[in-house]
Amino acid sequence: MLRRRLDAILHEAERLPGRHPAVNKILLLMLPMLLVIGCGDDDDEGPPLSQAQLHGVGAACDADEDCYLEETALVCLPFKGGYCGLAGCEENGDCPAGSGCVTHDDGSNYCFLLCAEKPECNYTRPVDIEANCSSSIDFVEGKNGDKACVPPT
Repeated sequence: MLRRRLDAILHEAERLPGRHPAVNKILLLMLPMLLVIGCGDDDDEGPPLSQAQLHGVGAACDADEDCYLEETALVCLPFKGGYCGLAGCEENGDCPAGSGCVTHDDGSNYCFLLCAEKPECNYTRPVDIEANCSSSIDFVEGKNGDKACVPPT
């Protein structure tokens, strides 16, 4: 199939006006390569992640071992699909940068991922257990216009 397509392209190259057919063939064969080079990924791997996301805050999990552990000992919080975070915070300073201390409807305080829009909440969560970016959550230190990624319950 590919061979037939390539033969058709080369046949068309012979019919292009103004240049020798061999030059046309070379140019047509180089075109895909130039497009690939011109459309490189520029090392763009998506939006930059916050420190909280780099530490795994907000990720889906089944057990504590699923949560990224480095300097901060995250746990798999008991929400639908799990939620890597911290329990028992008393202020935002207890949470990794990019997350905030919130009081959930269950009366407990957790470090939840901060967000501006819903997609930021779900880089590490499957569609069936997406978190919502909500301003309708109680921040321990007051809202200050912040929103947090609230997992499904």
